[in-house]
Amino acid sequence: MTPSLLDHAPVIPVVVIDELDHAVPIARALVSGGLPVIELTLRTPVALAAIERIAEEVPEILVGAGTIVRPEQAEQARSAGAQFLVSPGSTPTLLQAMAGTGLPHLPGVATVSEVLMALEAGYTELKLFPAEAIGGPALLKSIGGPVPTARFCPTGGITLSSAPQYLALPNVGCVGGSWIVTPQATATENWSTITEAAATARALSQDHDGGTAR
Repeated sequence: MTPSLLDHAPVIPVVVIDELDHAVPIARALVSGGLPVIELTLRTPVALAAIERIAEEVPEILVGAGTIVRPEQAEQARSAGAQFLVSPGSTPTLLQAMAGTGLPHLPGVATVSEVLMALEAGYTELKLFPAEAIGGPALLKSIGGPVPTARFCPTGGITLSSAPQYLALPNVGCVGGSWIVTPQATATENWSTITEAAATARALSQDHDGGTAR
C-alpha cells in the first residue's frame, strides 16, 4: 500500500523558491537531512519550473505543490512533475480539480464545518491552516473528540519548539514547517544549515496511526 502523505516524515518542509537555481540544492539538502519530501508553494514565477527541475534531478524526494488556490493550478502542477497537491482552503471546484489529477492531495480546512464537508466528500486526511492563528493544538484536540476519523497536517506558524505539541496528538500525522528552509539560508546558499535543520526535524517523535490519503 502506498504510504499516506501524512506518514512520510514528521515535518513536511514548506518552501518558497525565488531563484530557480536554488531548487535542486534545497531538495538535495533536505534529502541529506533525512526529509525526502518537499511542498513547494506556487507563490513565485519560478515555482512550476522548480518543481519540474526537482522532479527530474532529485528523484529520491517526494515533491509536491502547495498553495493550490485556483483549479487550473492543479493540472499545471501535475504536468510539472508534482507528486502531491496541497491547498490552503477548499471549494467544490478546487477539490474536483485536484481529484481530477489523480494525485494524492490534502485539502485545506479551518473549521469543524469544513472538516465535516471534507469528510462527506470522502477525505479523511486534511491540511489545517492557518494552524497557530486558529487555535493550534487546543483546536485539534477539541476536533478529535467529535470527529475522530479526521487526520491532519497542521501548517501555519508552527516552529521547531511548537511542533512536538502537535505531533503528540493522535489526529496529527505530520506538520508543515517553513522554518527548515529559511530565506536567510537560501539567500546565502547555506545548504548545510538546511540539512542540519532537516535532520533535527526528522528526529521529532511522531505517531503514525492509521489513515489513508485519498
